[in-house]
Amino acid sequence: MSAIETREPRPLNVVITGASAGVGRATARCFAEHDGANIGLIARGRGRLESAAEDIRSRGGTPLVLPCDVSDWEAVDAAATRFEEQFGPIDVWVNCAMVTMLGPFEQIEPEEFRRITEVTYLGYVHGTLAALRRMRPHDRGVIVQVGSALAYRSIPLQSAYCGAKHAIVGFTDSIRSELIHNGSAVQISAVHLPAVNTPQFDWMRNRMPNRPQPVPPIYQPEVPADAIHHVAHHPQRELWVGRSAVMTILGQKLAPELLDEKLADAAYSGQQTDERASERPDNLFDPVEGDFSAHGRFDDRASYRAPALTAAKQRSGAIVAGLAALGAIVLAGYLCADRDQM
Repeated sequence: MSAIETREPRPLNVVITGASAGVGRATARCFAEHDGANIGLIARGRGRLESAAEDIRSRGGTPLVLPCDVSDWEAVDAAATRFEEQFGPIDVWVNCAMVTMLGPFEQIEPEEFRRITEVTYLGYVHGTLAALRRMRPHDRGVIVQVGSALAYRSIPLQSAYCGAKHAIVGFTDSIRSELIHNGSAVQISAVHLPAVNTPQFDWMRNRMPNRPQPVPPIYQPEVPADAIHHVAHHPQRELWVGRSAVMTILGQKLAPELLDEKLADAAYSGQQTDERASERPDNLFDPVEGDFSAHGRFDDRASYRAPALTAAKQRSGAIVAGLAALGAIVLAGYLCADRDQM
């Protein structure tokens, strides 16, 4: 039985931030197709939210467009209230909104760094608080934090975004322990993503000479959407999506210095195409107009398959857990040996 099967004869109630494009939009489609869910769509741009709403209707769900900036607590709280007034208790809340920019730290202005932090980190804080204040009285519900392998292994040129993703992990672990202490049945899970083919690479602010790209291998947004949907129905502490995410997170645990050296070179070229960058609008402070949807411009290089996710969904995810445990043992041995030599 699903952990969020509704107690009343009604569809599942789901709220998704960052729902107008990319992974958020693909996730909304997934809940509509599989659950016929009532879906609250939160993002800044009303036009693209209306387009996402049409996606939901065509797939059997019922949308509610909730335009707001997740960095604004009062707006997020009001959106949650409006959703519950129309559909009833929230069963699932998915935090997925983000902004980022590509450039060396010293070329990022303080207001740009603050903006990325307010959306990408505090947006999750606001969403989690809005969800918990409504789920705790019913003692049920699932919150899904859409994270990244970059939450464990930062890369150059995205210091603000990586810092925000790391903060989400620390924040979520703290809240999870509080829920356990209180004996709450509310679940909070994290889904950590690999590189994904989304429109962010066409609207992120860029201070590099060439056009941004996700670091290969690249996955289609339907892959993380499937993972998010799975975790909502079968909560677990964390789910790492894709072989590259698993290897990155374990690599950071085992050999962080080696990754420091490797990424100092590979992440500069890996995050840029061979095409020169041109002047274009970015979405750091305001949404970019245009017909952006779930996919970005890398369809010819992106995969719909993630065997590691398939294994996890089939309950053979113990393989991944075993690798993580083995990595922890090796790392512990390395640290002990290092101490003995000091």
